[in-house]
Amino acid sequence: MPEQPLVSIVTPSYNQAAFLAQTMAAVLGQDYPRIEYIVVDGGSTDGTVDLLRRYDRCLAWWVSEPDRGQTDALNKGFARARGRILGWLNADDLYAPYAVREAVAFLQAHPEVGLVYGDAAYIDEEGWVLGRYRAGPADYATLLSGRVPIAQQAAFFRAELWQQVGPLDPNFFFAMDYDLWVRLAKVTRLAYVPRLWGYYRLHLQAKTFAAGDRCWPEMMQVFYREGGRPWQRMALKYALRRAIEPLWNRRWRRWLRKARARATRRVQVPPISPATCRPAPQEA
Repeated sequence: MPEQPLVSIVTPSYNQAAFLAQTMAAVLGQDYPRIEYIVVDGGSTDGTVDLLRRYDRCLAWWVSEPDRGQTDALNKGFARARGRILGWLNADDLYAPYAVREAVAFLQAHPEVGLVYGDAAYIDEEGWVLGRYRAGPADYATLLSGRVPIAQQAAFFRAELWQQVGPLDPNFFFAMDYDLWVRLAKVTRLAYVPRLWGYYRLHLQAKTFAAGDRCWPEMMQVFYREGGRPWQRMALKYALRRAIEPLWNRRWRRWLRKARARATRRVQVPPISPATCRPAPQEA
């Protein structure tokens, strides 16, 4: 039987009880047996803590306490992780049930790859599939051109590389994942697998809509840190984006309304009982 390395998944959460049970089921219901699941909550007041208590035996570690936001929560979770492969899943997103198994198999077959990612689909609050995230091959140059074809909900990376390039920059609210992809791309090969591994939930309270204007300025900080120049493609793309920002936001909302109206498939995640879930692994 092939080796089954421990995989650590971290979920940062704050007042996401409406979605968290389904997200946890998507992780705990994976068809890969060796998953260490960590949930880091920022002191929610919406029933999240009761949910985490019910699932205590299924979780390797969880905490609910005030923090400095999502990035801080992720760093706190990864500091506890013992797995050789890492990933994170936000509290309103989902995995396909085979995602972890396929990611592990790919990384085992390709030791030169440090980050592997698949496709993701957009879903709404109720799980209706709205469309596909535009994933595709990426490298350092691609990322610094302003194109980010890596769906964080479908990405997995080696813990040894996290130790080399991490932790996440706590000053980033939105682009902490982009920053990590850039840092990883400098030291390892990235690989895209054209398989649906994740679901990215879009709703008007999500950061994509509520704070999307913070994304590009943070990405530009990474760009200039890496030696970017004002006349290069990413800087020009940012200037255009700023000019059309109101139009861009209206376009996103219009697309979301139309996609909901024509959606025909709904993602169903089978619930996981706290009494029957796999206990958290005791050994790395």
